[in-house]
Amino acid sequence: MEPKVVVEVVESLSSKYTVTDILSVLGVPKATYYRWKKKYKVIELTPLEELVIKICEENFYHYGHRKVKSILKRKHGINVNRKTVQKIMQKFQIQCQVKMKRQKYINGESNIVVPNILNRNFKASHPNEKWVTDITYLPYGSTMLYLSTIIDLYNNEIVAYNIGTSQDIKLVLDTLRAAVELRKPEGLLLHSDQGSVYTSYAYQNMAKEKGITTSMSRKGNCHDNAVIESFHSSLKSEGFNAQRRASMSNSKVVQIVNQYMYRYNHIRIQAKLNYLSPLDYRGQAA
Repeated sequence: MEPKVVVEVVESLSSKYTVTDILSVLGVPKATYYRWKKKYKVIELTPLEELVIKICEENFYHYGHRKVKSILKRKHGINVNRKTVQKIMQKFQIQCQVKMKRQKYINGESNIVVPNILNRNFKASHPNEKWVTDITYLPYGSTMLYLSTIIDLYNNEIVAYNIGTSQDIKLVLDTLRAAVELRKPEGLLLHSDQGSVYTSYAYQNMAKEKGITTSMSRKGNCHDNAVIESFHSSLKSEGFNAQRRASMSNSKVVQIVNQYMYRYNHIRIQAKLNYLSPLDYRGQAA
């Protein structure tokens, strides 16, 4: 479709539909549309508006106005009020995606339940001091998949993750084994919920053999493991926000998770890390 035609179509329908919905049907990215719109002199974009649109496009519209403001200052030397950035993003409908609500699941029968030693103290003074772990559903492929993840609370870095077709003990044992082999932690506190895989003798015994102290959330209290709950929510909303159950192959789901994990650790900035990525933050502190 010709750029000029796209601009004309959007202009003619914008009184009835949102620009986002029209572009979605046409298969045209927002940033591309606004470049075409500028070219055909329908509107004039300011240099700041162009840059904000470009930053949002490069980061797949996952960042809110505070993170965009940080990038403007750190990478482009532009110090602007966050409300100005927010207004631009609202004007061009390029706000970050809203997280999906977490699906609930039923825990299995408990075997070994340990105290909540972490007690919502999510701050760590050095790497491998405190890890958190959890399992989440990935209901996007031809069959249900499960993701087991371990996060280092020092810099919210993904230490290890594993995707399986069953929410079983092997899934969490393989994840823990990979994390320990990679980091070789000493004096580590590892926190989880009271899911049956974490209260199992196999999991607790492996942790003990590795010199790891385990901690568990209170029954039914997701806030006790809020960091990894939030991460899994972000992965779903940012990685799969346009997807629906059974809309793709399992191999595609795995590919999307792998890409997201790399981006999260290496590229995706976080406010609590002084607007650095987890690996950049750890490297800066080294």
